[in-house]
Amino acid sequence: MSTVALLAEDFEGAKRWYTELLGIAPYFDQPWYAEFRVGDHQHELGILDARFAGQLGGVPATDRPGGVVLYWHVDDLDAAIARTLELGATVFQPARRFGEGFTGACVLDPFGNLLGLMHNAHYLEVLAGRTS
Repeated sequence: MSTVALLAEDFEGAKRWYTELLGIAPYFDQPWYAEFRVGDHQHELGILDARFAGQLGGVPATDRPGGVVLYWHVDDLDAAIARTLELGATVFQPARRFGEGFTGACVLDPFGNLLGLMHNAHYLEVLAGRTS
């Protein structure tokens, strides 16, 4: 994954929500698109004002979530879920075990996007190899 872009009809609200969730401001901030660099590999999380989706070949947001769930590794799954709920997300798929060393959940952010959260043993193995 290098960049993922989420659509938001409430663009300013989404920027504020993700700024609060991530604890950082977007490094790139335009009236139609904002982007954060997050994680150990500085992956890019973008928020696109839904009014501009058609101009970029996309489709307008719908009233129900769809598409792919991108899971972000978190060190503490329960704490990450609780934090998103404090900020107004709702549980879309409750925490569950995917296999040995893999537990995850999916929340729906206040703007209709799916946000996957996972404690991922493979990610930790890769990270340990990169930093040693």
